[in-house]
Amino acid sequence: MIGIREESGAAPAPVSHAPALAAKIFAEDGWLQCGLRLDHRPQQETMARAVAAALRDDEPLLFEAGTGVGKSLAYLVPGIIHAVDLTRQLIVSTHTISLQEQLETSDLPKCRRLFQAEPALERYAGFKAAVLVGKGNYLCTTRLAHALADRVSLLADADYDELQRIATWAGATATGLRHELKPPPRPEVWDVVNADSSSCSRKHCDCERCFFQRARARLRTAQVIIVNHALLFALINAGGAQANGAKKDVRGVLFADDFVVLDEAHTVPEVATDNFGLSLSSYGVDRALKYLFNPRTQRGLFRKLGGAEAQQLVVDALDASRQFFEFLSNTLLAPRSVVRVRGTGVAEPTLDGPLSALHRLIGRLADKLEDGRERDEFLEQKQRIKTVQAGLNEWLTLGDEGHVYWAERGGRKLTIVTLRSAPIDVAPALRKHLFGCGTSIVCTSATLAMGGQVEPFAARMGAEEARSVVVKSPFDFARNMRVFVASDVPLPSAQEAKLSLDVLADYIAFCTGRVRGGSLVLFTSYADLRSVAATLEPGFRAAGRPFLMQGADLSRTELTRQMRALGNAVLFGTDSFWTGVDVPGEALAQVIITRLPFDPPTHPITEARCDHIRNGGGNPFSELTLPDALIKFRQGIGRLIRTAEDRGLVTILDSRVLAKAYGRLFIDCLPQPDFMSITRESRNEKFHPFA
Repeated sequence: MIGIREESGAAPAPVSHAPALAAKIFAEDGWLQCGLRLDHRPQQETMARAVAAALRDDEPLLFEAGTGVGKSLAYLVPGIIHAVDLTRQLIVSTHTISLQEQLETSDLPKCRRLFQAEPALERYAGFKAAVLVGKGNYLCTTRLAHALADRVSLLADADYDELQRIATWAGATATGLRHELKPPPRPEVWDVVNADSSSCSRKHCDCERCFFQRARARLRTAQVIIVNHALLFALINAGGAQANGAKKDVRGVLFADDFVVLDEAHTVPEVATDNFGLSLSSYGVDRALKYLFNPRTQRGLFRKLGGAEAQQLVVDALDASRQFFEFLSNTLLAPRSVVRVRGTGVAEPTLDGPLSALHRLIGRLADKLEDGRERDEFLEQKQRIKTVQAGLNEWLTLGDEGHVYWAERGGRKLTIVTLRSAPIDVAPALRKHLFGCGTSIVCTSATLAMGGQVEPFAARMGAEEARSVVVKSPFDFARNMRVFVASDVPLPSAQEAKLSLDVLADYIAFCTGRVRGGSLVLFTSYADLRSVAATLEPGFRAAGRPFLMQGADLSRTELTRQMRALGNAVLFGTDSFWTGVDVPGEALAQVIITRLPFDPPTHPITEARCDHIRNGGGNPFSELTLPDALIKFRQGIGRLIRTAEDRGLVTILDSRVLAKAYGRLFIDCLPQPDFMSITRESRNEKFHPFA
């Protein structure tokens, strides 16, 4: 993919009107207030002006904007103006699907209405926007046609009905996106028809018919591109702007001359850490090999081209892969499901030989083919095998001294073994691939500061030179939020675990029973969530109270949607529910914090980072564990008040906020710092929800 900016002659340098126009748009009685009848928010005006200046100067900006500031419009409006004026592309990256949908269906249409309402802004009303989705999510009509023609070679007879279902859907879908096909396509069939292949290219595809090529064309002409953090960093890791055709000396992150806004930026270090490391699973290796040849179905790329020798090499590699991953499962991962690897020699490189032989043979087969689709496919599979082989070698040799390495068992039956690595310090990678690209990077969130300071977050992001600004929420928390802290819940400990969970369950039953609207109950572990749910769910059902639980059958998005619709549900959630959940009104009238959200120190990444800090003479708890917990705590509290009319309760069931010296830091994070301490004896008298 390439950006919309083209090389031109010595034309006059274009000028960005974003700073001047943002001042007029966001001022009191300005165009935003008059044109869209939106309230003037001084904090939003401050943010819009700061964003416009950062874009004009191609400088980084870290901007914490409390809930209700209206940060989406504060970066979209100047961003679109800047993009149109300079013929550049604005990349907006989010962490959650809900925010991505909000931008696409609500905020961008507001921007368009604003531009249409004011004659001085009319030239910006025709801006184009597109959502960037990974190639593997698109159907490629070229690959579909070849799969239908070559189905005897590629797919088992049992898969033909599935292929026909996809072909029928292809005639009706407007986007060709996998998530639209219900039920979802089987992975082994989708593998042969999706766009994540060299076969899907402008050279081989009809750009009017191929869903991905049409989407790619829209991206080339879009001024605004919406993406999620995971895909953003996956694409950066795959080469970023240079991989999309930009010259080495041209600024840009994903495309030539683009600029980037990272919303929900508090999640960026974690997402970037996941994507700048290694992830190689037994399931992935198995799929890669069976795409070449599946011994059970006798189908695959080598059924038609390759012959018995090639097929046998795949069988050998599959056997070696099974033995290799089973060995790790039965030895390294026998005691627990996640194990850090501290030295070499945990397994023999038994897969290296079979993969090398396979790699060489695919190369020879490719050399015999004429230039075209089939040769491109073979060369792609050759590179795929090489990537698997390189990943295995890196993991076995602990190839990057700046990374931590581990293995984990996953999947529903815990039978999938995944080899993982991650950078211990992600800041250098972010400094290079984001803040070192010569273009403006704006990071915004409601929670960037730790103890009122943005500097710790800036250091973690590699953005030490960035300007930082913090503006508070305009909401009246003193009037609309009540905070209760249970002082008699036993402190978390192995000895008191059962008693502590019993007390938590008792408090949750009491608090949810006293609040008429919905309650979001946030846990820090699935084990605690399931234990308390087993105790309380029968009572909720008997009382006719809707009960929703993460980890059952419904997705996070569907659980949130149901909570909005039901109005008085109790939702038990962990990890991902601490951030990004937006349920305004009575449907979320209470947030219950069961435990302070400290990350378990046993995870390999956390453990390695603690070692790194300790070796440098620092304190891992104060420099890592506590700051992370404070940001997550602020995010969890932020689920409650989503609009100026919202009101409700925050109930904290972790007595460490009162018993520990660091507890005051959590209290100070609350937008309403006054709280009422309660016990089981006093709660009937002191616990008062809003009428």
